[in-house]
Formats: sequence, structure tokens, C-alpha cells
Amino acid sequence: MILSRKSLNISESSTLAITALANQLKAKGVNVIGFGAGEPDFDTPDYIKEAAIKAIKDGRTKYTPVSGIPELKEAIINKFKIDNNLEYKTSQVLVSNGAKHSLYNAMQALCNPGDEVLIPTPYWVTYPELVKMADATPVFVRCDHTKDFRLDLDDLKAKISPKTKAIIINSPNNPTGAVYPQEDLEEIAKLAIAHDFYIISDEIYEELIYDGRKHISIASLDREVKDHTIVVNGVSKAYSMTGWRIGYAAGPEEVIKVMTNIQSHATSNPNSIAQYASLAALRGNKDDVYMMRDEFELRRNYMVQRINNIKYLSCNMPHGAFYIMMNIQELKGKVIEGNVINSSEDVTKLLLEKANVAVVPGDGFGTDDFVRLSYATSIKNIKNGLDRIEAFISSEV
Repeated sequence: MILSRKSLNISESSTLAITALANQLKAKGVNVIGFGAGEPDFDTPDYIKEAAIKAIKDGRTKYTPVSGIPELKEAIINKFKIDNNLEYKTSQVLVSNGAKHSLYNAMQALCNPGDEVLIPTPYWVTYPELVKMADATPVFVRCDHTKDFRLDLDDLKAKISPKTKAIIINSPNNPTGAVYPQEDLEEIAKLAIAHDFYIISDEIYEELIYDGRKHISIASLDREVKDHTIVVNGVSKAYSMTGWRIGYAAGPEEVIKVMTNIQSHATSNPNSIAQYASLAALRGNKDDVYMMRDEFELRRNYMVQRINNIKYLSCNMPHGAFYIMMNIQELKGKVIEGNVINSSEDVTKLLLEKANVAVVPGDGFGTDDFVRLSYATSIKNIKNGLDRIEAFISSEV
């Protein structure tokens, strides 16, 4: 029996795969330090959990409108107005089962067979797969680490074709931590308008920006840009609500309508209880958000300093999210404990087997010269994990 050829072409998520492998080892009693996590290690704030409990007690356990409860959509609209200077109507907002679901809906709504979607590299592992699932073709655009992983605008211009349907941008970025400056966003916006393609702006790490920098939503640049943009966000990273699975999208009414129709048949409404919890999150103060952000910044500072003092390793200073791309170029060709290192997969495999440290190989992000480390773990774990990495590399012959 032949399975779906399109589905067979979809790759496993390397981030989820390494986390699952690390958890298997932990279950066997192995003391693994995991740097693969794509979620905050803090608990969901109590006031959000209490709102969920109240929703259960109040019987908020039935179907809701497919696109989300009206109160939550109004809170999202208010968030966009206050935080991003963006005005939307309820018909321009869709609440989904996580930001990933919003991205899936957007790809399905926009793409036809033969369309191309531009993706800056390094990219979040899911972007190319979402494009392929929509029968479109991912086209990759360079972001050079020597330029702080900023988008290569000349390469972007060269990759635009009559088949270009959209570009996916992610700022702050997973996996690089890069935050796109306004001048780069303006150039992307000009190209999207000139060539009439959509911008899908993944802003899930919006609240996690450091060094006093500010988030700029590309849709806020002007009205014409906004009409070309689908903004995707959610509560998972800012409020440590990854398992609650609530994301949302805002954009042109005709696009959101199609996305809503797709969702109505694929999943129907998002979890009703999680919606009420998310409502409390968006209506509450941001004290917990700022606490997490400040702690992440301290961890980032420590991790960057340590990595840049380990032989053969280096990294940039990321300005957002909670990831570091560790440069392993100088490790390639080295022999450690009898093993020749030729790739990011080799580094990942050896660190897990020999040092009991879990990192994510860069090839899953479109670059084999790096591995990704998350600092969404305690300073103690970060110190111990980097000690293990340094000791392992010091055994090079």
C-alpha cells in the first residue's frame, strides 16, 4: 500500500526528536542536561491557572466559535493596538491551536502548487515543512552570522520570482536570536509591495528582547504593508503556556476568512478552557513576563561568555528569544575520543553519548556549521552543561 507521497516527504522535527531522545535517556536514569528545549522553564503564572480552573467550574467546557471566543479576540485586538500600534477588527483575527497551527492555516490559505515561499536561513525547522505541506516550494535566503544573522537583502532580491507568493520572517528569530532592525523590515516591505507577495510575520518571541531593544511588527510600518501581512503570535513563549496551545493570527479579512474555513474542518475551535486562560494572560499585567525576560537575559550573557572561551567554539550575541547558535566550524575535522567530527549531527550525537548533553544539530535549521542551544534552563544546568562540553572538547587529539 502506497502512502501519501507528499506526506512521506515531510521531515521529522529535529528539535522534538532530540528532546524525545534526551527524555528517553533521563527515564533510564542517565543525568542528561538538555539544551534542546523550545519552551520557557518557568511555570505558567498562577493567575492564568486560576482563570482556567474558574472556566472549568463555570462550565466553559463546550464548543466555542471556530475563530475563538469574542472576549479573547477583543483582548488580542487590544494587545495589537497597545503593543504594536495595529488596528484590527474581529473578522481579521483567528485564534488557533498554537502559533504553529496559525502558520499552517496561513500556508494552506495562501499557496497553490508551483508557488514559492521565501525563507531566511537559518530557519525554524517547521517552516519548510509547512510550505511543502501546502504544495509550494521553499526558497532559502541567506542570513550571514558575520553580519549578526541579518537578512542578505541582495540575495533576497535575487530569489524573488513571478512564483513568489510569500516570505516568512521571524523576529526575534528561532534559532539565531536575531532581531530584525527597522531598516531591514522596511526593505522587505518595499519588495513585498513591489512584487505583490505576502509577508508572514512570526512574532511569537516578541516579549523576549534584550539590551533595551524594542520589537517592531512589520505590519505597523504603513497601511499598504499591513494589507500584505499576516501577523502570527501567541501566549506560549511570553506567558510560559506552551502546553495550552493557543496562538493567533491577524491579517487581511479575506485571508483570515479562508484560514478560518480551513480550521473549521481540520480542528474546529481551540481548547475552550485554554482560551479563557489566555484571556486572563492578555488582560493581566506583565510582571511575570518581565521577570522571565530579565532572567533569560542573565542566562544569555553567561552562556555567550562561556562559549566564546571554549576552544574551537564561538557564538554571536543574540538579542532575542532564548537560543544560541554555537559555531562548530573549527571542530570539523577534529578527532575526539576516536571519532572524526564532520557535521553538526556528529557533534550532537557525540555530545549526547559521551557528555550526556543534548543540543540540536544545525542541519535541521538549514546550516551545518552550527548547533543550537537553548538557555531556557537554569543557570546551574547551563554551567554544568557547558562544563561537560568543554571537558569533552578538551579530549581532542
